[in-house]
Amino acid sequence: MLKHLTNEDFDGAIESGVGLVDFWADWCGPCRMVAPIIEELGETYDGRALIAKVNVDEQAELATRFGVMSIPTVIIFKDGEELGRLVGVSPQEEYVRLLDEAL
Repeated sequence: MLKHLTNEDFDGAIESGVGLVDFWADWCGPCRMVAPIIEELGETYDGRALIAKVNVDEQAELATRFGVMSIPTVIIFKDGEELGRLVGVSPQEEYVRLLDEAL
């Protein structure tokens, strides 16, 4: 299940377990290309990993905190620590690989 995170609930959401967070915006064409992949991962990894999105226009503090300069940026977290990131559009296999390595 896909979650939409805010400044208020972000830290609690990623503090334990594995999480994939997609930093995106409505106006971003490449973000729209990645969206169906992220949604599918939300279903595939439901119960095993957090799959979430952060709208950088609405949650600019989070984008700044994690140094997100280009979108889409997808960051993998484990127990609150960043394990890796992909910037731009990547094949679904890359997101799966990062998730599986973290799990």
